[in-house]
Amino acid sequence: MNPPPERWRLDAGDRAIARLDVPPHATRERVFEIDVRFVVKAGAGREPQHGLRVLVDGAEQWGRRIATARDGEDSLEWRQRRRVPVGQPLRIQALTEVRSALRLRLLVSAVEE
Repeated sequence: MNPPPERWRLDAGDRAIARLDVPPHATRERVFEIDVRFVVKAGAGREPQHGLRVLVDGAEQWGRRIATARDGEDSLEWRQRRRVPVGQPLRIQALTEVRSALRLRLLVSAVEE
């Protein structure tokens, strides 16, 4: 009988940095679908921008900075499928930046396939 898939999730709220640590598994390799979502809203300043960088196991995987839409919420999202060998942890770090924008939510998840 196979164990149920692992589900790890961190809701960092309006914090600038989030780190999700998935502990190692002693007997099996795992494959995770990683999802990082950063939601913002434009502030009153000129030229609002928001950015997101994602590091997995300490190595930068993706980064982007864009102009923030003035109407409603705006977001950046990153996904990756990642194989994790037996005995290895999975460390996901999301780093955000804003200029004339408000952080609303930063979510990080890893769901085993």
